[in-house]
Amino acid sequence: MSQKNQWDSSTAFIFAMIGAAVGLGNIWRFSYVLYSNGGGSFFIPYLIAIAIMGIPFLILEYGVGFSFKESFSNIMKKINTKFEIIAWILVLFVFIVTVYYMVILSWDLVYLGSSFTFSWGSDAAAYFVNSVGGSSNLDNASFLLIPTTVGVLLLWGVLWFISHKNVEEGIGKASKILISSLFIMMGAIIVYALTLPGASIGVTTLLTPDWNKLLDVNIWLAAFAQIIFSLSMGQAIALTYASYLPENSKLIDNVLIVVASNSLFEICTTFGVFSILGYMSYTGGTPMVQLITEGTGLIFIVFPMIFNIMGPIGRVLAPLLFLAILFAGITSALGFLEPMLNSTSDKLGWSRKKTATVLSIVGCIFSVILTTGISSYLVGIIDSFVNEFGILLLIGVQCIAFAWFYGVERFLSVLNEHSTFKVGRTWVFVIKYLLPCVLILMWAIGIVQLFSTAKTFEIMVDLMIIVAAVLAAILLTKIKPAND
Repeated sequence: MSQKNQWDSSTAFIFAMIGAAVGLGNIWRFSYVLYSNGGGSFFIPYLIAIAIMGIPFLILEYGVGFSFKESFSNIMKKINTKFEIIAWILVLFVFIVTVYYMVILSWDLVYLGSSFTFSWGSDAAAYFVNSVGGSSNLDNASFLLIPTTVGVLLLWGVLWFISHKNVEEGIGKASKILISSLFIMMGAIIVYALTLPGASIGVTTLLTPDWNKLLDVNIWLAAFAQIIFSLSMGQAIALTYASYLPENSKLIDNVLIVVASNSLFEICTTFGVFSILGYMSYTGGTPMVQLITEGTGLIFIVFPMIFNIMGPIGRVLAPLLFLAILFAGITSALGFLEPMLNSTSDKLGWSRKKTATVLSIVGCIFSVILTTGISSYLVGIIDSFVNEFGILLLIGVQCIAFAWFYGVERFLSVLNEHSTFKVGRTWVFVIKYLLPCVLILMWAIGIVQLFSTAKTFEIMVDLMIIVAAVLAAILLTKIKPAND
């Protein structure tokens, strides 16, 4: 591997990996998952999921990327030539995540601008529907939500500017600045939130355990799903970033740092979120159960309502929160783009700059399509399908490919050589037997739930994604590599 495709140190790699892991889901999803799945008792399946899925699989990804020092498509091809198409389907699915992720970031950018004047007004829900995210009314698909469209164009420009440089100068420097700033901003928000009147109401509501929930298999599946998507597992991001690592890297140590940072961030953020919700309940008299939601409902509707009644401090917290979300999102988006960028550059023999330019143009075009009057509806459909059907299945396939076709034992020496912590038989057992079973079970249950409730339009969108991804993967597989 050429020097330009290497991290100068493990520090840049760790910041980039934390940036890829810490994203929107940590801020607006984990608090809801924790509350709705048993409160304080959810920490038991959550920590178990980290121990038997999050850490072991990330160790595997680091080992694979560091050992081969190749793009994901080339690695799968070397293991078995028939696996190359699987690699392309995965990186295409992750590229699709980048496309709709940039739309969500654009919503946040619009709210960041609005937070200085509170232009969302007294009806935050109407503002989101009419100006930012649209609705599920298909008649609204004929027009663009201009603020969101402009935001998408700007953000793809930022993503291109960072990603077209070599990894150290681009992703490495950006991650150090953005993640450091993110942690400082969220730290300030959390500390202040815990001092608000009524904060204890929110924290008590959050942590009150429901021990009976531990007997529900869905709670355990929720914990495993949270870890998969919180750590961006199996999306070729960790594998690709690890392929840029210098020699003598402490792979397992790096995994533990990234996992610990990610978990601490989302747990601390949850205390901040529920403290603010507790304040709203205390001052506005609104029951907590009516305030607790996830995703766009929490950030773009509930929080603006809270900022409206906060007075002068709301004018400070609002821009700070939306800026923090923007920073978290950009570092994650860089991670989502990298597997496609690396594999395409390797396959076609293009420079990193040319590949980043082409992918940014293509991605931006598709992102703009998702800024119509049904923006949030489309994003929701694609997000559910890509993650619950595509990526989850392909994580299981990777697990089997690396563990059984290549031989997971072959990574032990590389992983243990410089690491303070070591892995052995237990790790091999988890990768070869336990994880494939858990992943296949999660995928089967997710598919049943996904398609049992899907409407005709949603199924049509899902089928279009499958056809497009498979055809593009076939085409990329059949192209003769530039270095042949």
